[in-house]
Amino acid sequence: MTVLPDDGLSLAAEFPDATHEQWQRLVAGVLRKSGKEVSDDAAEGALSTTLEDGLRARPLYSALDSAPDPGLPGFAPFTRGGRAEGNTLGGWDIRQRHTAADNGAVLADLENGVASLWLAVGAGGFPVSSLGPVLDGVYLDLAPVVLEAGREVEPAARELLRIYEERGVARDAARGNLGADPLGHEARTGDDGFDFAPVAALARLCAEEYPGLRALTVDALPYHEAGGSAAQELGSSLATGVAYLRELTGAGLSVEQAAAQLEFRYAATADQFLTIAKLRAARRLWARVAEVCGAPGGQVQHAVTSPVMMSRRDPWVNMLRATVATLAAGVGGAESVTVLPFDHALGLPDAFARRIARNTSTILVEESHLARVIDPAGGSWYVERLTDELAHAGWEFFQRIEREGGQAAALRSGRVGEELAATWAARSAKLAKRREPVTGVSEFPHLAERLVAREPAPEPPSGGLPRVRRDEAYENLRARSDAHLAATGTRPRIFLAALGPAAAHTARLTFASNLFQAGGIEPVTDGTFEDSGATEACLCSSDALYEEQAAEVTASLKSAGAAQVFLAGRPGQYSGVDAYVFAGCDAVAVLSATLDRMGVS
Repeated sequence: MTVLPDDGLSLAAEFPDATHEQWQRLVAGVLRKSGKEVSDDAAEGALSTTLEDGLRARPLYSALDSAPDPGLPGFAPFTRGGRAEGNTLGGWDIRQRHTAADNGAVLADLENGVASLWLAVGAGGFPVSSLGPVLDGVYLDLAPVVLEAGREVEPAARELLRIYEERGVARDAARGNLGADPLGHEARTGDDGFDFAPVAALARLCAEEYPGLRALTVDALPYHEAGGSAAQELGSSLATGVAYLRELTGAGLSVEQAAAQLEFRYAATADQFLTIAKLRAARRLWARVAEVCGAPGGQVQHAVTSPVMMSRRDPWVNMLRATVATLAAGVGGAESVTVLPFDHALGLPDAFARRIARNTSTILVEESHLARVIDPAGGSWYVERLTDELAHAGWEFFQRIEREGGQAAALRSGRVGEELAATWAARSAKLAKRREPVTGVSEFPHLAERLVAREPAPEPPSGGLPRVRRDEAYENLRARSDAHLAATGTRPRIFLAALGPAAAHTARLTFASNLFQAGGIEPVTDGTFEDSGATEACLCSSDALYEEQAAEVTASLKSAGAAQVFLAGRPGQYSGVDAYVFAGCDAVAVLSATLDRMGVS
């Protein structure tokens, strides 16, 4: 043990250590002063946050929060990283996705920081025959290529291998992934007729002749994009990986060869700690599967910023979401990271959007020095505990799938889809009540924004699990308002009646203005109701002024023609008021019904 010299700085050593119970007692006292009666031992629970998968984030973690030993980076169970050096040797692989046959965009990306290419070919991308022209001028011995080809994986893979041969790329210099993912394709399309034999042949070819190429991708994005939770994403990826191991070993590959053919793809969201924990838990879980199967080595991870979190309105905010998600992916230890352009939800990205996407990783690596530390989150009591709890939840979902007969059987029976739908329904309720706010959409919307227009992207594969977005309910409302504006020249309006001085009404006036704009309803605060062009009104003030003036003002508004009068505040007994809007109300239901009454189709 190292003994430090006495330098006269006691660092509070003369004070006794504080206990957990003392902290609970102090917190309970503060809560009671705010009007919330809780016992000392319930104070911590009152400040906890409920997450998906039955998890809870507590306000305080300590050394008492035990978690299994995460090991060392590069060693089983690989919780702390799949490589001993982590991402410290130059950062993570910056991987850009392309769905259009645009050689200029590909070269621009590679010349400005991108290290590898993710190319969508076939359905949802460009034709296989365009692969050669798209890769014209690309140094294929330096830039790994990852394919996404769905059912056309065999012709796409054979075309890529032909290009390697034609351009003199040595077989041991080829890098990337041929992108075969039969179960991912089935999840996307519902097509269960995928023949695995050609995939196994490609895997054998890679194992024997192309040591730097992998044949299969275990893509968890279909489950994330269908509304799945982090644990469901983990469980589905494990079940898919196990299914591929069975198929490949059944086709004659050794367990070691089969495991080496898999690369796992996960979503990175703006919930940074959950993303970090998910990637760490994924490596730990796959290490357990590999251990049981007798396959050494860790999990190779490709993280993609979440399409679910990308908004179509105020898409500039997507840059912030993607930055947090990329940070989480890097801290979580992903070897490759794809940052989707901020205009991803609107169509094909322009040059500026692609630049911002690739520079997001570059800035985090080069300027924020995020890759200088191996497993930066390691040792955090919160992250270690969250990793452990998420690993157990993911393993439980994996076991449920295995009891169904495996991933293919669970997809075809509808079990996976049902569980994902239930998770999304619960999350949709939070989004509707703005318990999970979406900046620029459900919070701080901007009705006068100029919509960003982009060239349409190729239609992605469909027919299987749905693709959801956090903004979809509000986007539908805004689309109704846009159509009304195009047809009549004005948006639907609501008159906000501010009672009393600014100090009394500003907070609720701001709240009501944000809420109604989230549905495309323009708030009017100046002049009188008669001059506003509105058909409905909302009172905004303090509870004290409501007691004095609400009934009288409501009657005046209705005599002036208001068909409906809202009150911004908790429901009360105010004469004439028809409905109430408040924090936690179902905003989507309120806004939809309001548009219906206003005749906005």
